[in-house]
Amino acid sequence: MTGKSFFIHSSAFIDEGVEIGNGTRIWHFCHLMPGCKIGEDCNIGQNVYVDRGVIIGNRVKIQNNVSVYKGVTIEDDVFLGPSMVFTNVINPRSFIERKDEMKPTRVGKGATIGANATILCGTEIGSYALIGAGAVVTKNVASYALLIGNPAKQIGWVSKAGHRLKFDESNYAACKETGERYKLLNESVELL
Repeated sequence: MTGKSFFIHSSAFIDEGVEIGNGTRIWHFCHLMPGCKIGEDCNIGQNVYVDRGVIIGNRVKIQNNVSVYKGVTIEDDVFLGPSMVFTNVINPRSFIERKDEMKPTRVGKGATIGANATILCGTEIGSYALIGAGAVVTKNVASYALLIGNPAKQIGWVSKAGHRLKFDESNYAACKETGERYKLLNESVELL
């Protein structure tokens, strides 16, 4: 960690072997385990736990009370809302050790996971997807998909800027903020 410019609150505990990128801020009562990697310009809120071997991309915002367990990969520009939850074993039991049964989870570039949402392990969240607060995600999520509920159901599509897309009869839509255009084809969305 020598020669880098980042902020670590005095109450945070950073184990040996942690990599932290320039411009990252780590706040009160966080614990970063050996071998985890935090990218540049991230904001790690209060009481966040990052497990061994976890990789977090650049410009990621992790709000308070989030645990990012082994097997989770967070790509660039992801937002993790307060108290959202990742799991890492499908059928945990306190009396049976299942550490070798962890299933990997990936959160794609620019995705948002709302407050108190739960992401079951083995799930892939597509780029720029938006998971609503309190949703329980049990299946893979397409890029740009908008999901809510328990179990989470897709109710539409969003732009990179997070605005709901309204597709015309030719399956084209534009973001109301940026004007970027999107095409819906075979139940997937692509930025034109």
